[in-house]
Amino acid sequence: MGFTLLEMLAVIVLIGIIGAVVVTQVGKNVDKGKYGAGKAQLTTLSQKIENYALDNGAPPAQLQDLMVKPATARNWQGPYAKESELKDPWGHPFGYKYPGDHGSFDLIFYGQDGQPGGEGYSADVGNWQ
Repeated sequence: MGFTLLEMLAVIVLIGIIGAVVVTQVGKNVDKGKYGAGKAQLTTLSQKIENYALDNGAPPAQLQDLMVKPATARNWQGPYAKESELKDPWGHPFGYKYPGDHGSFDLIFYGQDGQPGGEGYSADVGNWQ
């Protein structure tokens, strides 16, 4: 007594459906984890910018000044950050504006899409929020 071809196909289809559901759920959890890590990274990078400002009297003109001493730095004690820390978990650069619209500087995590605006995991988060 074996299985018919139809029964075997039904089992294969069910396994495929279950596999697709599992992969979808795992993908959502990965995105959720990356979004949370990006927000935490924003906080850490913001602190590094503040450390630079304490040493040099003002925030850096651009984020690369955290890695390489600019000519205008008075008391550069860096490097303050690594190149990999200037990109979010999706590999997009953080947005940076000095002087900022919301404080002495604005640091922005653009989320999954790496673009201004968006909802869900593509929603922007700023250091002033």
